[in-house]
Amino acid sequence: MNLFSDRKYVISAIFISLILIYLIRLFYIQVIDKKFKLAANDNALRHKIEYPERGIIYDRQGKIMVYNEPAYDLMVIPKRVKTIDTSDFCQMLEITKEEFIEKITKLKKQKFSSFKPEIFINDISLETSLPLQEKLIKFPGFFLQARTLRKYPLKIASHALGYVGEVDDKIIAQNPYYRSGDNMGLSGIEKSYEESLRGQRGVKIVMVDVYNRERGSFDGGKYDTASVLGKSLYSSIDAGLQEYGEKLMQNKVGAIVAIEPASGEVLCMVSSPTYDPNLLVGRAKSKQYRRMLLDTLKPLFNRATMAKYPPGSTFKLVNALIGQHEGVINENTLFSCSRGFHFGGLTVGCHPHASPVNLRYSITTSCNSYYCNTFRNTLLKYKKTSEGFTVWRNHVLSFGLGKKIPIDLPQESSGNVPTVKYYDRYHGAGRWNAISIISLAIGQGEMGVTPLQMANFCTIIANRGWYYPPHLIKRIDGGHLDTTYLKRRFTTVDRKYFEVVVESMRNVVTNGTGRIAQLDSLSICAKTGTAENPHGKDHSIFIAFAPMNNPKIAIAVYVENAGFGATWAAPIASLMIEKYLRKEVKRPEMEKRILDANLLPKKSDWVTKK
Repeated sequence: MNLFSDRKYVISAIFISLILIYLIRLFYIQVIDKKFKLAANDNALRHKIEYPERGIIYDRQGKIMVYNEPAYDLMVIPKRVKTIDTSDFCQMLEITKEEFIEKITKLKKQKFSSFKPEIFINDISLETSLPLQEKLIKFPGFFLQARTLRKYPLKIASHALGYVGEVDDKIIAQNPYYRSGDNMGLSGIEKSYEESLRGQRGVKIVMVDVYNRERGSFDGGKYDTASVLGKSLYSSIDAGLQEYGEKLMQNKVGAIVAIEPASGEVLCMVSSPTYDPNLLVGRAKSKQYRRMLLDTLKPLFNRATMAKYPPGSTFKLVNALIGQHEGVINENTLFSCSRGFHFGGLTVGCHPHASPVNLRYSITTSCNSYYCNTFRNTLLKYKKTSEGFTVWRNHVLSFGLGKKIPIDLPQESSGNVPTVKYYDRYHGAGRWNAISIISLAIGQGEMGVTPLQMANFCTIIANRGWYYPPHLIKRIDGGHLDTTYLKRRFTTVDRKYFEVVVESMRNVVTNGTGRIAQLDSLSICAKTGTAENPHGKDHSIFIAFAPMNNPKIAIAVYVENAGFGATWAAPIASLMIEKYLRKEVKRPEMEKRILDANLLPKKSDWVTKK
């Protein structure tokens, strides 16, 4: 009997304890802990996202290239929208009544978000928001949420800087940081350095009265989280040089890339046609993007990093270096040239010049025959053509050609250096030799390189065999650069073979095919190129660096469908070098000729940058 009585008291005690715990918890939730009150008072409190300002981007001299302007998103809580004066509302926002009805109907149909704030119209400028703020009391359910828009004061370097846009469902699914309505970098530096630039969003909880007016922070801001500003970036771009390069390339199709050899820092990256980067900001962005996307000249396409061109005669420098390293030529090796290279029924033509030709003169006069012989002998050194070709190809790859370098941009083409497998498939295994692919000797055939790769290749020669991977950002406030861009890379060709090539490139400018690029008291070293183009006129190519010793700039210029390298690409490169090293240009006739030239293949249906 006592046992039964004791058990009854124990069970009663347990029940009483549970009830007490429940009551204490209920008291805590309702009276002490206001977090739960936040959820219960959604009709009186508003959670406002505090978007941080993205980091500012500067040029190498400290000029601002990208900054932020105040802007707003018009937010709406669909279930709170009542009958409003749609005419006045739509007029202020420059939308039609039909657009208003379509948007609000769509949002109200979303079962789980009709009580949550949703973006009704984003990227509203400060000017548009001012009259709207005064009248918001007339539009229950609507409120403004502050954010910023990117501004490009210099209107240059659109492809390098990139643009910002709203995230889509795919990005949100891949990265839990982002939410609907967030912006992120979608191209260029804005995308590559998104995590540094974006900062960290915060949340502010404010009290709202029945008239949709904010009445201050809830509980003194106790539950707010502060936003963290994005980190500022210091780019390697010289804004003055970039702007000048874009002017020289107006009404032309092609690219310019200039690099500081000692550091790998990109001094300018011009892709032409270009556009004012401010066009892809704000509410008009989608319309402008669609227009440019349909333009036949593809102003959105970054030719500097994505276009694949034949290297043409500039590639002879690669074969000059590989040939020396493989021991099939030296600076005294002679080959004859009778208006070209002749083998059986094959002829690779060449322009008239003295014969026989040594290594120095072959570069100075750009002799095709010399490099056909050099390439053939390099492959013949080995028992099998495929073995010799593999050795040759590995040397080429070590110069950063035919593969991504890489650069700190999200889109970069690898170019193309064909493989043994490719030729086995095309000709049949064991059924091809050096003569079958002799066009590679002079940078034609299946070879494809980007202007970035050619500028980097020129950097390697300027440095006599090494380079830092090209990069556009030299410093991050409160951050660190990727160590990829701080490690030297070396070619497979011995340093001792570079000097004769450098001296020969100097002769190209003083007494060869690149004389038009000569500049008094400045030792420019260069190589011209004219790349065959099956779709029209040849491409004009020029690579150069200066000064000859302790070089400060290496540059590659491509002008599509413009003919000889010396005609257009060479003077553009020379003017760019003068602008960078001397800070001013004192050749007005040459400058005017380039600025006035219109080399577009046909009239574009899009007015690009003015």
